[in-house]
Amino acid sequence: MKIALYGQKIEYKNIIYINQFLIYVFNHSIDIYVEKSFFKKLLYFKEFHKIKLYVFSKYEELKNCDIMFTFGGDGTILSAITLIQDLGIPIVGVNTGNLGFLATFSKDVFIKNMDNIFSKKLYLMPRSLLQLETSINNTNLFFNFALNEIVIFRNETVSMITIDVFIDNEFLTSYWSDGLIISTPTGSTGYSLSCGGPIISPENKNFVLTPISPHNLFSRPLVISDCKKIHLKVHSRVKYYSLSMDTRLISLIKENELYIKKAPFYIYIYQEGKNTYYKTLREKLLWGADKRN
Repeated sequence: MKIALYGQKIEYKNIIYINQFLIYVFNHSIDIYVEKSFFKKLLYFKEFHKIKLYVFSKYEELKNCDIMFTFGGDGTILSAITLIQDLGIPIVGVNTGNLGFLATFSKDVFIKNMDNIFSKKLYLMPRSLLQLETSINNTNLFFNFALNEIVIFRNETVSMITIDVFIDNEFLTSYWSDGLIISTPTGSTGYSLSCGGPIISPENKNFVLTPISPHNLFSRPLVISDCKKIHLKVHSRVKYYSLSMDTRLISLIKENELYIKKAPFYIYIYQEGKNTYYKTLREKLLWGADKRN
């Protein structure tokens, strides 16, 4: 078996869990490849100086990998998918961060479940992505897919921007706002939720369009089928507007139109069980929390 390990930072309190994980891996003769930058961070700690680890740094080196393990929060998983891309490698997210919507395994639960994880006895949840194309080629779009959301918002101005929206080539409306969020069900509990968007469970086949601080009182979030294609035209008083895709941010010239659709592949994330999502809503968002309960 070949597995990958990825993280963005390490706190000393988490060393014991990584160490237990590596001991398990070596005791079971599993080949482990560590992302190059994370490998350098591991070397700061003497516990890992004598451990022989393989290193990877790009997409091509992950082929034939069976599982990727991430140590961090949801942002770590969002960063990891830029390496996995369309390889179909399932992710086990160990939550050493704060919220942990995607990284659903607490450190203690992860250690206890390693036998089940490596025997693939847990629930595997497919997550849909957004794919972006632009009318003007932009070399900075090194990975034009998003697991959570694509966001268009104003750049270097306090003035609102206007975003013309077309669904399957049919004009929908013009949003006069600070920006617009196009979210997957996975991203519905993120930025979209903070702007008044609905929560959508991951198995649903939808996108959500959520305006950011719209000036029109009738502008509300809209749920559409993920088989629809979205076309956006941006109008601004300044030359550029900002575009974010999960954790990646760039500026585009306002003449650059956007075309968004469902990606042709999924990201797969391991969970403890099929109903983990609703448990996560209760625990992380305090869903239904009330002193009367």
